[in-house]
Amino acid sequence: MNWLNASFTLFGEHVLWTDLVGNILSLAVVYLAMRKTLWTWPVQIAGAALLLAASLHAHVPGNALKQALFVFLGAYGWIMWARGRRGGGPLVIRKATGRERAVLLGALALGTVLVAQVFIHLTWLKVAWSPWANAYIFVGSAAATFAQSRALVDFWIIWVLVDLVGVPLALKSGLWVSGAVYGLFFLMVMAGFRNWLREARRGTSVRSDNDKAVTAR
Repeated sequence: MNWLNASFTLFGEHVLWTDLVGNILSLAVVYLAMRKTLWTWPVQIAGAALLLAASLHAHVPGNALKQALFVFLGAYGWIMWARGRRGGGPLVIRKATGRERAVLLGALALGTVLVAQVFIHLTWLKVAWSPWANAYIFVGSAAATFAQSRALVDFWIIWVLVDLVGVPLALKSGLWVSGAVYGLFFLMVMAGFRNWLREARRGTSVRSDNDKAVTAR
């Protein structure tokens, strides 16, 4: 399995092929999610598997666990989106309710504390940087992917919050490709958020008009 550790040098920096290809697939996932295609999920699973290998090589347990979780959540999201498109209709996206937002933020806060304690006390994990940063990225990524699987517009915002910590962590860990693409992620995530929010508002308006029509009858 030496190919998993294959690398090359770019501008004097050591770059893993798994890190490069995995991040290319991750960028593709953002584009596919913007278009709401089912291909989002198998591509995410493949990219996560490659980035898992890269993270293990760089001794970044938070990111490694995040990628392992992505494989599972990718399968879950695939099922949920397929179910949401049953009958050939488009995927219905919406804004999270106040309760759903509270649950997501609460899970992010509590989950970060709990996972950070695991990283702090399990010293054999050899966390490359702050265990709190690794924990935040792990839990935040899980929350964002879960919200994405439920077709909630808010998942884009959670990704922005995760990226704010993910950039310095990737650079600190020597994953230069990961650090570089985070800038592209930010631009694509903002575009995706704008498109999904616009569609969610349009869908809400249509549903509201339909409800009024039913009431009038």
